[in-house]
Amino acid sequence: MTSPTELTQEARNILTGNDRGGYTVPNGRVYPFQWNWDSVFVALGFATFDRDRAWTEIETLFDGQWDDGFMPHIIFWKDDDGYFPGSAIWGTNKDPKSSGITQPPVAATAIRWLYETAKTDDEKARASALYPKVLAWHRWFHEYRDPLGKGLVLSSHPWEGGRDNSPEWDAPAAQVDVSRVDPYVRRDTSHLDQSMRPTKLDYDRYLALVQFGREAGWNHDVIARENPFRMIDVGLTMILIRANKDLYALAKALGRDKDAEELRARIDLSEDGVNWLWNDDIGSFCSRDVISEKSSAMVTSASFLAFYAGVGSDVQRQRQLENLKRVSKAATYMVPSFDPEHEAFDSIRYWRGPSWAIVNFMVATGLREVGEEAWAEKVRLDNQKMMEKSGFYEAYCPIEGSGTGGDDFTWTAAMWLLWAAPDAPGVSNL
Repeated sequence: MTSPTELTQEARNILTGNDRGGYTVPNGRVYPFQWNWDSVFVALGFATFDRDRAWTEIETLFDGQWDDGFMPHIIFWKDDDGYFPGSAIWGTNKDPKSSGITQPPVAATAIRWLYETAKTDDEKARASALYPKVLAWHRWFHEYRDPLGKGLVLSSHPWEGGRDNSPEWDAPAAQVDVSRVDPYVRRDTSHLDQSMRPTKLDYDRYLALVQFGREAGWNHDVIARENPFRMIDVGLTMILIRANKDLYALAKALGRDKDAEELRARIDLSEDGVNWLWNDDIGSFCSRDVISEKSSAMVTSASFLAFYAGVGSDVQRQRQLENLKRVSKAATYMVPSFDPEHEAFDSIRYWRGPSWAIVNFMVATGLREVGEEAWAEKVRLDNQKMMEKSGFYEAYCPIEGSGTGGDDFTWTAAMWLLWAAPDAPGVSNL
């Protein structure tokens, strides 16, 4: 087992080694471009030893923002045929080249943390410069991804919420017509164990949805109304609620009182509307299909992001804690991405069970903020143990603690530096 000191140096080496000049790649062999929420978590890792590089990571990300405020989930700064689907498949015709779907909006939260721990006036100026860009992205969510008017977030693609292959998407994705998908060659399974990756049918559905978006000219109004996959994603929703709260705090700090009023209204709307995602039968917040209006009725790690969002009644919070306790008895390491007692659980297949440090960090942050310190610390220590045992993998088997997915993974290394290491500073002491 590698010592904490050695792991800290290794983590720093991974961040600097995956640096491509202003942005990092998640893993050079498997994911050779800039991913949206990856970069934000990586910035927090950089902030533990290079504050300037942390700000640059987020600034480079927002250089890929569209004119309407949309933030793509991938920015293709350089061509690389080692990844599929590349920019030509997306066909967004943007400069820089990018995908046509988004990812969880964690940027506002990270920028607030960096602003509040700023060491210089220059850092505060950089936050101020980023602020209108983040606000424009949040406004994009409000305009294009809240079809119910409840302050919730619609996902148009399983990749969009970051939990690409969650069993929550199985039933709604089964309605996607794959008959027109052109032949293709995947790249991920040439780098990674196929048993850890989505199936061919899953990928056919992913590509059919990309094709729909491309044929719609990436008109997000059309996509929100007509896309064959339209889920209110519990993870996206909880993260946006939290991000709106953090952007509200930043608006107040920057003297943007009118913006703060706008954000406060959206927060209030979401805090009331989130009950649409509550499933009383299983005592959890779950994703829900807009088309069928059916709840997934599944407990995932994203369900526990309700603590991070600061939503739910006392009764709902208690029932969520009961699910957390039940899950902890079935898993050695917290938090599995999917309910280990469910028949669809798979401890090593992408988002169908493996434990992801970035989600666990958010879950633990929320638990600590609502006073559940013991649970928060258990989650942190479990992640510390997995990293010490296996190194910095994309994710981990929650039963064995072994690594799954790509190795030398940037955002996992960042979470060691920020949160999981014995001497990690946490966000309050960056």
